[in-house]
Amino acid sequence: MKIGISTSCFYPLLTEKSLQKIGENNVHTTEIFFNALSELEPDFVKILKGIAREYDISVLSVHPTFSLAESFVYFSSYERRYREGLDTYKRYAEIVTELGGKYVVMHGGKPNKFLTNTEYFDRFGEMSLMLKREGATLLQENVVKFRAGSMDTLRDMAKHLGEAAAFCLDIKQSFRGGYSPFDAMKLLGSRVKHLHISDNLLPEKDCLLPLCGNFDFGSFFETAQNCGYKGDAVIEVYSDCYRDEKELFLSHKKLSEKILKKV
Repeated sequence: MKIGISTSCFYPLLTEKSLQKIGENNVHTTEIFFNALSELEPDFVKILKGIAREYDISVLSVHPTFSLAESFVYFSSYERRYREGLDTYKRYAEIVTELGGKYVVMHGGKPNKFLTNTEYFDRFGEMSLMLKREGATLLQENVVKFRAGSMDTLRDMAKHLGEAAAFCLDIKQSFRGGYSPFDAMKLLGSRVKHLHISDNLLPEKDCLLPLCGNFDFGSFFETAQNCGYKGDAVIEVYSDCYRDEKELFLSHKKLSEKILKKV
């Protein structure tokens, strides 16, 4: 398992500068979090691709800038807006495959009166098939206060969609949702394709740099592998979780070394 750093850890630093910083600090695995629609243009993607090539960075996944608008665009009852929005998600699929990655991570919609859970699952399944035709895999992230923020919904989604269900499991979001990421991993098994990792000192702090809290990463990664997980993991924290970027890169280095010792 390789440990990477998401470009979101540097927000609001520009996306390309975040990727550059990751490369300059000898980190070779990342998720790119897009923050503007202009970043979907071919010339901008070419810039990202050049940076990744220069520093030998493997792009595992991309995260759309639509996170806060997905309820309105994709999971409302207005069909025409949904159909128009599909072109944008198709573009993310094209981008991630061009960058050599595979996954597009979705926050999804918040609970509303317009769609039942079953209708939500079916719409996700339709989007998943569209991305699959472009060579990408759509992942539902377990974001608290969103539709997939509870264990019950994750369970129902996996059961309803079968093999079409695929997930990004975020450690901090699990704790914020009131359940253990260990339990979520055991529930979803090999349907988990990607990990967002962070540490915690509960109940006071639920988002810290890895190895700055008391979360047992060794046991968690072992549990993940025993459940069929075969992917890598990226550190995803907020920029106010550290005072100096050196802390972030030191956390990455120490966790990577810890994992390597067990291989």
